[in-house]
Amino acid sequence: MAAISEQTATTRWTEADWQDYSQTGPDTLCGQYLRRFWHPIYIAADLPVGRSKPIRVLGEDFTLYRGESGTPHVVAFRCAHRGTQLSTGWVEGDEIRCFYHGWKYDGAGQCTEQPAEQEPFCNRIRIKGYPTWEYLGLVWAFLGEGEPPEAPRWQQLEEEEGADVVVRGGNVVPTSYVNNLENDPAHVPFVHREAGAAQEIPIVEPMETEYGTRDHQPNISVLNQLTHRIMPYGRHLRAFTAFPREYGWAEQMIWFVPVDDTHHMGFNVMKMHMTPAGVEKFNDMRPWQRGDPTQGTNNFLVETATKALSGELDVHSLGRETPNLVPLQDLVSQWGQGEIRNRWDERLGRSDAGVVLLRQVFERELRALAEGQPLKEWKMPDHFELPLSPA
Repeated sequence: MAAISEQTATTRWTEADWQDYSQTGPDTLCGQYLRRFWHPIYIAADLPVGRSKPIRVLGEDFTLYRGESGTPHVVAFRCAHRGTQLSTGWVEGDEIRCFYHGWKYDGAGQCTEQPAEQEPFCNRIRIKGYPTWEYLGLVWAFLGEGEPPEAPRWQQLEEEEGADVVVRGGNVVPTSYVNNLENDPAHVPFVHREAGAAQEIPIVEPMETEYGTRDHQPNISVLNQLTHRIMPYGRHLRAFTAFPREYGWAEQMIWFVPVDDTHHMGFNVMKMHMTPAGVEKFNDMRPWQRGDPTQGTNNFLVETATKALSGELDVHSLGRETPNLVPLQDLVSQWGQGEIRNRWDERLGRSDAGVVLLRQVFERELRALAEGQPLKEWKMPDHFELPLSPA
């Protein structure tokens, strides 16, 4: 695990800092905590060999590129020479050359060429470089200090015979990641009523686990009884399908990656245990239309949610055939709380037990980090417990 930063050891944090995990920048307590984890940052298939992309994660800008060897690299956003944006340059081998004056850097951020300098001083120039790896169809990066922790694996989602693995996401939505992270099981009968999610209002029984927390809903369909929350912002569950169980089912991992305090990206890896007809129907219902990633939003979801929240569109008029209906409904309910939800004006009840536990875990860990105390070492199980498969 990465060492506690010098700033954390010397800053006098307050109770407000360890109670607020919506802050994600490098100078915040939660931002420093989040930088102790690996983060999915891009869909691997969307990053061709020899291409570079500007990305923003945890309130910072970076340069992502895939070298000619096929290896992804993450380095600082700007060239050390005159500060221009590195992603506009050229990828050469596994290095990136600046568009402005041709300075070149390797994947660790070390400057290797200064074409206009008669006496190069490359050995004295280094920008930040970050460890990366590619897994489950996603590019991951460790953006903290020191040696990264062991990269997580989810064996349950790795390809196996008879189950297709689908990778989607990368769209940016205009809310804090916390709005999505704190989404709870009790919303389903209401938010997704038009999507066909009729069910009893769940009783939520939460517990802390070795990987985060778990919400158990013992009184509802066996298909959706368990939701696993993986620190710091992952979720594992059976996917909502809204069509007959005879078509099969899906399980999924979702990550809500902070872009900054008021935006986040969703990444989704889904294992489809479905008949061909079920897969076709599922994809028809949830095409996950991609907006232009350079514009930072999924245009369809954000534009439609904007109309719903402004009163221009009646969200209840959207039929089940509406593309991306389920994530659209989620966005309306979560964005409706504001870009960052105001927890101080909330009135929580017993049905919010899972949210309360999640907040307690974050508060405990952030306080420990602020005081220089040991943190819990989260461990991924070989397999997440799932309800019984539908008959």
